[in-house]
Amino acid sequence: MNRFPVLFLLAWRNLWRNHRRTVIMLGAISIGVWAMLFMTALSRGMVNDMIDNGLRTLPGYVQAHHPDFIDDPSISNLLPQSDSEIQAALDASGVKNWASRIKVPAVIMSERASRGVVLHGIDPTREAGISFVADQVNEGRFLEHAGDTGIVIGAALASKLETKIGRRIVIMSQDPDNEIADRGFRVVGLFEADLNHTEEGLVFAGKHTVAKMLGINDRVSEVVGVDGDYREVSVLLAQMKTALGDEVDTRPWYELNSYLGTMLDVMDGFVVVWMVVIFLALSFGLVNTLAMAVFERVREIGLLLAIGMRPGNIVSMILMESLLLLILGLLIGNLLAWLSVLWLADGIDVSVVAEGMEMFGASSLIRPELVRFDVMAANLVVLILGLASSLSPAFRAARYEPIEALTKV
Repeated sequence: MNRFPVLFLLAWRNLWRNHRRTVIMLGAISIGVWAMLFMTALSRGMVNDMIDNGLRTLPGYVQAHHPDFIDDPSISNLLPQSDSEIQAALDASGVKNWASRIKVPAVIMSERASRGVVLHGIDPTREAGISFVADQVNEGRFLEHAGDTGIVIGAALASKLETKIGRRIVIMSQDPDNEIADRGFRVVGLFEADLNHTEEGLVFAGKHTVAKMLGINDRVSEVVGVDGDYREVSVLLAQMKTALGDEVDTRPWYELNSYLGTMLDVMDGFVVVWMVVIFLALSFGLVNTLAMAVFERVREIGLLLAIGMRPGNIVSMILMESLLLLILGLLIGNLLAWLSVLWLADGIDVSVVAEGMEMFGASSLIRPELVRFDVMAANLVVLILGLASSLSPAFRAARYEPIEALTKV
């Protein structure tokens, strides 16, 4: 005979015999689940924002450089292949979304001020979908082609230089012979970035124009690739290594930016620890609730044992009560978390601590992100710890002697 329907019905009725206690415990579980998921979504959103800012500020998912470029990012450490050879090799290897750049330290001068910057010579058609700058030009225009003679700078840098769209500036750097290389550019666009140091420190010009200024012909400093999920870069890394050869230093983003890579690993571990800590606190309330429910029904449990219900069925009934309570709490908690994240989809403005957030590489707008893994992990932690917490009251109920239980007042 299948006892499940009977045990389920008994457990459901027992659960609602004391409405107040059940509602209070249900509320505690729901709020706990909501807190776990919502705080995890906030943390996940902040970390993802940091990684997104870092990856969109030109690194890409995989980078290739001269072996000495990371330690000495100068014009003397260009990639050994020409830009056209790189293009042919990457196209043949199946890498679709990539860009090559010239990247050198430089000085930018207006008629009123000067600043140290990093000059990027880019092909704007290749940068689309890889770097942030094409999407964040808020005044003027972006570069039109690799031979464009204009320059795009950050709005904050324009303010420091006291210049604007249409004005001319001068860029100075070094050529491969360690001679001064300079050229005048007209400011054609201003971009805005989530991080202030990005706006002040990066400038963009056409790759062919910069190559001509530096006298490096068809050479570049770095190649970057982007494909799929930034967590899974092994295929892209293998393709680029095969295409560019062993004489080129090709690395994934998390090796080039160890801070961001560590933050991603820490966040994944933090999610589980946070969930366990929160629900361990809630589990004490759950144990107490079930223990009180068992204590109030000692004579009833004794009667069930006396008429032939096995101790194992008593355990199953108590655990089913706990399971039903947990499932209801999870449903409500998950719904509350989803509604909270949906409500805050446009982000939480924390500009009052913008400088502190920027120190960590995050913007002043935090967008909570509810990830499927986090939801599944939270639900699994709640079910496992909740049922584990219910074992003690369940086994206690099953150990009652029928005669002793029936004579208890």
